[in-house]
Amino acid sequence: MDSFDAIVVGLGAAGAATLYQLARRGARVLGIDRFDPPHDLGSSHGDTRITRLAIGEGDAYVPLAMRSHEIWRELEARTGRRLLAVTGGLWISGPSRQAETHVAHFFDNTLAAARRFGIAHEILDAAAIRSRFPQFAVADNEVGYYEPQAGFVRPEACIAAQLELARSHGATIRTLETVGEISQQGGVARVLTDRGKHEASRVILCAGAWLPRFLPASHARHFTVTRQVLHWFETRGDAGRFEAPAFPVFIWELRSRRNVIYGFPAIDGAAGGLKVATERYEGRVDPDALERKTVSAAETRAMYEDLVAPHLPGLGPRCVKAVSCLYTATPDFHFAIGPHPALPNVIVASPCSGHGFKHSAALGEALAELASGARPRADLAPFALARLGG
Repeated sequence: MDSFDAIVVGLGAAGAATLYQLARRGARVLGIDRFDPPHDLGSSHGDTRITRLAIGEGDAYVPLAMRSHEIWRELEARTGRRLLAVTGGLWISGPSRQAETHVAHFFDNTLAAARRFGIAHEILDAAAIRSRFPQFAVADNEVGYYEPQAGFVRPEACIAAQLELARSHGATIRTLETVGEISQQGGVARVLTDRGKHEASRVILCAGAWLPRFLPASHARHFTVTRQVLHWFETRGDAGRFEAPAFPVFIWELRSRRNVIYGFPAIDGAAGGLKVATERYEGRVDPDALERKTVSAAETRAMYEDLVAPHLPGLGPRCVKAVSCLYTATPDFHFAIGPHPALPNVIVASPCSGHGFKHSAALGEALAELASGARPRADLAPFALARLGG
């Protein structure tokens, strides 16, 4: 049986960050993933993920977002990879909205967080949005929050960079290895896989959509795994008007639909299209039984006709690319982090509910500190797994 100081199960957003942070601290650490990360079979892919500093989901997330930006810049300097792009971010809402982003009063919470933490921002009325960003067909009573330091990170590149550096610090990485069981005997946690047995003083469980199967039923029931679809639609006319800085990342709480849409600048020119998505939480899925590679023509047509064409008229109906991913959500849309309810040497980490990647670099740092017996620089108490009950 292989023995380590710590084992990280799952090497997506949080797992790769945790593995890197443990390895750079000199820990003997093993990372295990059932696939070969970075990959497109979980939650950490799709070319881009929005990052923002004023977090409408709650003030506890703001220090994580800020620290993550610092870590990504450090990773860029060490690896030469491009990870973080600052494009500016525009969040659109209004009194007649039918949708909310993750939590109630997201827009107002974002503005309050920006003021509380001194984050640069502007408030734009509909006329100002039309003048600066005419690509958005806003209504007269809609308003925009603009954050110049918002932008996007490249999830596949972020994961690859952290795994590369983890290896350089001596981490052992085993991919294409599936964890079947995690147990504990005394002060030692044991991980049984389809290829062997491993043990460590600590296990950090970052299994994403597979997390519920490692929890007692009393806790697994609090996590809902859903399929989400990302589309890249063609741009019409001058493609430059959909590239940064002319076009920011955006989140739009729609007035005519019970949907939030979000999107990114075109990062691959006219040929690459512009990424737009929404979030749907109806229906649980099994991550092992899901057909990931197929997005139906009906899904694409509905996305364009209902959510894209009325709001972004400069995009055409031709879909350049479409992929699906998995969300793992808690009932309150907050993270779930803390000791496993039955295995005290196992730390459960689910930075989930569709807004996790922007915080992942700092969360990995905090989890590494926690696993090492140090007090995390980030306050993880608001995300306690125990709040969900048994």
